[in-house]
Amino acid sequence: MNMQTSNVMAPPAPRSLDGMKLGTVMMRDILLKTMFRMNLDMVTELSKALCLPVPVTQELVDIAREQKLVEATGTLHANSGGEMGFQLTEAGKQRALDALSQSEYYGAMPVPLEIYSEQVKRQSIRNIQVTRDQLTGAMGHLILPDELLDHLGPAVSAGRSILMYGPPGNGKSSISNGIRDALGDKIYIPRAIEYSGQVITVYDPIVHTAAEAQEDDPNSLRRTSNRFDTRYVLCDRPTVITGGELSLSMLDLVYNPTARTYQAPLQLKSSGGVFIVDDLGRQEEPPQALVNRWIVPLEENKDILALQSGEKFEVPFDTLVIFSTNFHPNEIFDKAALRRIFFKIKIDGPDQEDYLKIFAMVARKRKMPLDEDTLVYLIKNKYPTIDNIYANYQPIFLIDQMISICEFEGIPYQMSPELIDRAWANMFVKEEKIVH
Repeated sequence: MNMQTSNVMAPPAPRSLDGMKLGTVMMRDILLKTMFRMNLDMVTELSKALCLPVPVTQELVDIAREQKLVEATGTLHANSGGEMGFQLTEAGKQRALDALSQSEYYGAMPVPLEIYSEQVKRQSIRNIQVTRDQLTGAMGHLILPDELLDHLGPAVSAGRSILMYGPPGNGKSSISNGIRDALGDKIYIPRAIEYSGQVITVYDPIVHTAAEAQEDDPNSLRRTSNRFDTRYVLCDRPTVITGGELSLSMLDLVYNPTARTYQAPLQLKSSGGVFIVDDLGRQEEPPQALVNRWIVPLEENKDILALQSGEKFEVPFDTLVIFSTNFHPNEIFDKAALRRIFFKIKIDGPDQEDYLKIFAMVARKRKMPLDEDTLVYLIKNKYPTIDNIYANYQPIFLIDQMISICEFEGIPYQMSPELIDRAWANMFVKEEKIVH
């Protein structure tokens, strides 16, 4: 894996056990648990499983040997350069079982919180400068007024919170996704971090997209894998998207009582990336309560989490938070909360000209021939009935409806006033009393 894949400074690989800033007993126990659970007996295999360089892994094995928890098997593995094999002694197995009863965690050695915090600074979302071209490129499939990009660009480059509000169906979610695509570079996500002897897993394949790893050629003179600390995974900047299901408990550490390990909350997994709260106001918790939970992190770039014991500790908060809502901000927030959200951007429906551009673009994509008389009919006869309020979703809705009708009737794709009437009838439900 080449370090040039990203302009972010890579975390350097540890050179010795001393430089790891983790307790020796904790590291030794993770070694024993990994040997026990994964049935590994060679230092090169263990170094891969623990994500540590071979010399550092060897140091750890030597400590366990001195304590009579590991012994050499006396067999050399012929197919792997005559490497010595190791196994757990009876005392080692007992120690591994004791350690597993305290925490099931084994495998990749965790990164101490203080060292991870340094990496967060190196790859901060606030270091990114997004250019107008990058933003336009990522939003190319959307027809947006120029002044919207004038507001969005500085907001994204500042890496601060953004509130997008306005009527539904005008692409707030698509714009959020476009912002994510505009970021474009890659950062290092720790597999797990350690605080106060507790392991918190961070890397999550559901949230994080790992970059393509290049396998080392064992015959090559220049080994590349040791160039950065493999306790991290090189990933695209993460994006977490939550909607109506977001609750305050999702922003707390998740403790697994069976494995006795912690999992990072969503906002920690999204470090260095984007956290999108879609449809604010649809959650069970009032929007004000959700925003209050973010106030300290948004202002101070740090979040406060709690362990099972009740002990509270600080973690870096390095996330571009995008709130999106169909409500007017004054309806759902008090002034203090609004003051804390750095950028407030109204996403309105298109004007008539942009609406027709969107209509033409969607028609071309869907291979639906445009008919001028039908468009005139739509603008002159239909839109006045809804006060000429246009929305970005409507062209897609109307064209897809007409396509479904054409396919059902067995006629070539076409648009006509009659087809517009039938499609329109599905877009709005008539106000009427239903007799039960």
